[in-house]
Amino acid sequence: MFADYLHNQYLRALIVFILVFVVVRVVLYIIGRVLPKLTAKTKTNLDDIIIKKTSTPLTWMAILAGVRFAIGELRIDETLSQTINEVILTVLIIVASVLIYHVVNAVITVGLSEFNKKKKAVNESIIQFFHSIVKIVIFIGAFLVILASWGIEIGPLLAGVGVAGIAIAFALQSTLSNVFGGISVILDKSINVGDVIKLSDGTSGKIVNINLRSTKIVTFDNELIIVPNSKLSEGKIQNIALPEPKARVVVPFGVAYGADVDKVKKIVLSEIRKVKHFVPEPEPSVKFLEMADSSLNFKAFFYVDSYTNRYNALDEANTRIYNALNKNKIEIPFPQMDVHLKNE
Repeated sequence: MFADYLHNQYLRALIVFILVFVVVRVVLYIIGRVLPKLTAKTKTNLDDIIIKKTSTPLTWMAILAGVRFAIGELRIDETLSQTINEVILTVLIIVASVLIYHVVNAVITVGLSEFNKKKKAVNESIIQFFHSIVKIVIFIGAFLVILASWGIEIGPLLAGVGVAGIAIAFALQSTLSNVFGGISVILDKSINVGDVIKLSDGTSGKIVNINLRSTKIVTFDNELIIVPNSKLSEGKIQNIALPEPKARVVVPFGVAYGADVDKVKKIVLSEIRKVKHFVPEPEPSVKFLEMADSSLNFKAFFYVDSYTNRYNALDEANTRIYNALNKNKIEIPFPQMDVHLKNE
């Protein structure tokens, strides 16, 4: 009686579909149970991500394989059968493309993240950029494979795509310049989010964001400046945060003629050592630089632990020096001019 049922093409096709689907699902289930135990022993989470991301595409591939074998059991028109098989192949290519996309993306994400932990050289924008490139390449590749599977000549299409690509590149020349400038800035790591920089045009402020197209800077007046990355990659930039966060503070001041120079130096050195965030290395110093028209001019030099503390340190140093000089009866002159009248 079972043999009689097998003569029914639809029942036979259903049985084939179920068998193929079940076999593939059992294999995937076994892999899903065994592989996680093996991947748990590895140091990277790449394999775990790949298993998780590929589970759904592999299930769909199992369904498509079952349908493909089931169709073979049906006695239908050859043209219709071929069309159905081509449709199945098209869907299979799409699913395979999704599978490849997930695997490649997982490799990029984990690989760049690990590299970033060790070298601190990869920005999130770079990761997103690579994701976008992978998506475009896989989409175009899948589209061309699908066309070829339907017997469509893709040679002329590729030539057309090349010409269109050149035209688009010319049209987007400025945008592409900014994008590649952004990649250069991000990979070079000469500037980072949080750094205080000064551009060649005099603009200065704190970097709050770096993306592929532009860099955002907040000035000390709390104004947002958006600078195209092509300008940053080509122009001169002063990064106050590099080569190290430590920053020098310079305090110019003057005392009246007749003051004891050595005493002035001793007092000022003592005061700048008390400034908050002061660091002893390099050694602080006070230099007598000029005998000017109205005063003896000095400059005090010392370092603080971070450039972010420079202005507060300058304020405190000026205050301490002024109070200390007054306390020690050392006159701080103001510009003056003696005018002598001559009687003729």
